[in-house]
Amino acid sequence: MRMTVVAVGRARRGPESELFNLYAARLSPPLNLTEVEEKRPLAGEALKRREAELLGLKIPTGALLVALDERGSALTSRELARRIQGWADEGRREVAFVIGGAGGLDSEFRASASLVLSLGPATWPHLMVRAMLAEQLYRAQTIVAGHPYHRD
Repeated sequence: MRMTVVAVGRARRGPESELFNLYAARLSPPLNLTEVEEKRPLAGEALKRREAELLGLKIPTGALLVALDERGSALTSRELARRIQGWADEGRREVAFVIGGAGGLDSEFRASASLVLSLGPATWPHLMVRAMLAEQLYRAQTIVAGHPYHRD
């Protein structure tokens, strides 16, 4: 099953990007990253709606949508692994993990997700969220494979 991260904003070279790339490359198949960015000077709800449009255009056709948001479900690594394995068992070919902009995700877009996932109650820089998500996806893959990377 292919997994893609679709995120608002452009990452520059730096430790956050390097960490994302490290874990993205460890996944089999490798984790894809697609970035979107609105250039017009929009603000508030107008910006969130436009970012939702841009994100929606980049979600692979037929992909199951997972929105990252602080109001979502905080799953353990094992719970996330079970979800991902369940999607694969259902025949899902693609899962898209979506990370919004600084203002968060548009509420309608978030409501359209099959899962709203939280990485905890703290607010994290969006580039760190990418890296943390990639590590958790790699961890989930190792859990499913019975690899010793994850220890209880």
